[in-house]
Amino acid sequence: MAYVIGVDVGGTFTDAVLDDDSGSIVAAKAPSTPPDYSQGVLDVLDLLAEQLGKSVEAMLAETHHIAHGTTSSLNALVQRKVPEVGFLTTRGHRDSIFIMNVEGRYLGRSPHELQHVLAQDKQHHLLPKRHALEVTERIDRDGEVVVALDEDEARDRVRTLLADGVRAIAVSLLWAFRNPTHERRIRELVHEIDPDVFVALSSEVSPRIREFARHSTTIMSTQVGPGLRDYLTNLESSLRERGLSGPLLVMQSNGGAVAAAEAPAQAISTVGSVLTGGVIGSVALGRRLGHRNIISTDVGGTTFLVGMVVDGEPERETTTVINHHPINVPTLRVHAIGSGGGAIAWVDPGGNLRIGPHSAGAVPGPASYDQGGTEPTNTDANLVLGILPTTGLLGGRKALNVEKARKAIRTRIAEPLGLSVEDAAAAIHAAQNAQTGDLLRKTVVEAGYDPRDFVLYAFGGSGPAFCAAYAAHLGVEEVVVPLGAVASAFSAYGLASSDIELAAELSDPATLPIDPVRAEKSFAQLEDQVRQGLDRQGLKFDAVEITRELDMRYAMQLAEVTVPVTGGPLDAAALDEAAARFETRYAELFGQGSGFREAGVQAITYRVRGRGVLPFSPELPPLDAGDGPDPAVAEASRRPVFLQVGRGYEDTPIYDYAALRAGHVITGPAVIEVPTTTVVVPAGRTGTVDQLGNLTIRPTQNQGA
Repeated sequence: MAYVIGVDVGGTFTDAVLDDDSGSIVAAKAPSTPPDYSQGVLDVLDLLAEQLGKSVEAMLAETHHIAHGTTSSLNALVQRKVPEVGFLTTRGHRDSIFIMNVEGRYLGRSPHELQHVLAQDKQHHLLPKRHALEVTERIDRDGEVVVALDEDEARDRVRTLLADGVRAIAVSLLWAFRNPTHERRIRELVHEIDPDVFVALSSEVSPRIREFARHSTTIMSTQVGPGLRDYLTNLESSLRERGLSGPLLVMQSNGGAVAAAEAPAQAISTVGSVLTGGVIGSVALGRRLGHRNIISTDVGGTTFLVGMVVDGEPERETTTVINHHPINVPTLRVHAIGSGGGAIAWVDPGGNLRIGPHSAGAVPGPASYDQGGTEPTNTDANLVLGILPTTGLLGGRKALNVEKARKAIRTRIAEPLGLSVEDAAAAIHAAQNAQTGDLLRKTVVEAGYDPRDFVLYAFGGSGPAFCAAYAAHLGVEEVVVPLGAVASAFSAYGLASSDIELAAELSDPATLPIDPVRAEKSFAQLEDQVRQGLDRQGLKFDAVEITRELDMRYAMQLAEVTVPVTGGPLDAAALDEAAARFETRYAELFGQGSGFREAGVQAITYRVRGRGVLPFSPELPPLDAGDGPDPAVAEASRRPVFLQVGRGYEDTPIYDYAALRAGHVITGPAVIEVPTTTVVVPAGRTGTVDQLGNLTIRPTQNQGA
């Protein structure tokens, strides 16, 4: 027997999915344990072993690998709980990270804030000025050394930083991506003085043009690198002590995993790891179900996440924004708002009901957790509405106190708005659905897609309770709650489905036509880098897939568009084809006729992605077929439940998912209870269980379509 385990550490819960080589799959959920999230990982592994009827040592001894998505990097940056780091750059260029270009006024701002852009400040500095020092050196845009590195001065700058308590240093020199010689020499000088200091180089972390973004990316990677290293070292040590023989892999923002030992050197690549698991899981399941266009929605305890799969591939982007700083890291495109099950409901000074973005988290949690929380949340509202069972969550392991939920809603929402507790809970539920529906419209419609061309996948601990409503807001008719008992931990299933993926990039700006030899040299260099990185993973792959990309733009513009490039030796025709793809994609993004070829087309950044296909990926066991469509055998109880405005509380059948079989058809209103989530099928909708245990919810009149 061999296992693959995916572990997804969220702000409220830690999820895990285990799959074995016979096709069995089990899921578990445990509370996250901040600040030491590794304890939550160990707790959820214990729960998996318990379901298998084995000791955790026996389970881990048979585990091929663990794929782990961690919040530690992202949380540290967003909350600015990072250690002091030093920054070394070329003389005369220190202040670029404080000036922040004009970007500091608009990146990461809401539409409301952008209406008053001049009122936005740039007081989001990554480090104090005393920790940003300059060294004498200069390399020009062609990679030629114009001024040699002053090594004595560099040593002095390093000693100054170390004397001020700095234990990690980011080095980002002008044009270092064209020639990294000086950056590498500075690292040698640092380690001559103190070999234990963590050093990150922009030429390795972000070898991409544009000074400010390269600086900020390198600094942030340095801020989280030591913490990630310590976290993974301690976690892997604990897992080895418990018998893990296979590797520990860490999910990256690009949708692929990397060996834990490799992750700290590119720490910034892990900042979105917990956001991508669900999208990768949607791709894997979509292949089985024949779904090429998928809207992936994940409502966890803290956030609501939306990603897109278009024509079988996840949508990607080359940059992201954290704390108003641009970050150069290839990532899956995932939109997020603080609107999870633990999102706090509140009334603003104008008397308007708001949901989030603040969350009750795992500690103290929603008021109904009875752990000291007093703020009402989506979870509390769902409990009052009858959607959640009073017996509690996690199969009864997490007790819920309905009186504490009612008190929180009464005090903070009902009395200020002059509503009954029940009406206030219904208002919270409706506001949550409207808010999540708004993000869906922004993600799908504003990107130029027709929602009717997509299937919506809904998962996470709270997603199945809201999905029918927010899908209706968007106009999507088919909703899939994936894999039944695995739905709440579906992001962990995505982690277990992931392969090793590395990306390497290099900026070499030039206007077309470009000498194909020059372009091929850049791609060949990156391919060598990626293949060497795959070799360092210490894993055996079934296959290695290499793909090429090129970021292109019209001359005099800043916005770049990524296009695929044909593999193999490049010639002029292949580069012309890439330019044509760029213009086609540009028109799709910005409108027909918006391009201006006469300005010239420029190739800016070359990128190579390498995927090592792992020999073990999750299989999905078939579900036993029922005797017919009638799910009466699975009806466990009935209770009053409020599912829709205008219908109020209705006597509603409650189904036990474990008793459902393939072919069962559930007509709303109905609630389906899974130990780790709750699925709502409202009136006018019908849910059908397929052979893999997925529940597909459609408008009743379209059920036979």
